[in-house]
Amino acid sequence: MKINLFLNYKEEIKFDYKKIISDIEKGIKDEKEISLILVDLEEIKTINLQYRGLDYPTDVISFEEEDNEDELYLGDIFVCIDKVYMQAESYNHSNEREFAFLVVHGILHLSGYDHMNDEEEKKMFDKQEEILESLNYRR
Repeated sequence: MKINLFLNYKEEIKFDYKKIISDIEKGIKDEKEISLILVDLEEIKTINLQYRGLDYPTDVISFEEEDNEDELYLGDIFVCIDKVYMQAESYNHSNEREFAFLVVHGILHLSGYDHMNDEEEKKMFDKQEEILESLNYRR
């Protein structure tokens, strides 16, 4: 997997996000490519409102590439770093685990996984945990 990183987050990120991205690139063995954009609460809230009609900040949003002549490019994933910190504390695990979780979650959405019903959710979350376990980003 090839991850193109775009850093829109203005503050210092207090964990080694570059290592996590590298681990995911090495761990997901395919030729696919994504763009990963790291943002703050304000930017993710704006995106969520503009594209989903929801007026609140979320943790991760994925946009599948629609005019995909190059079938290797899956799309864009926006991850809110402020939400990484909040959710890691709330779920009582590391920032690294939460960030890896959100990136993998976004990649799975771009790869056709979803969680709109119980069956889809189980399939997606099982795959997510399998990937995170193999990368050593455990709860």
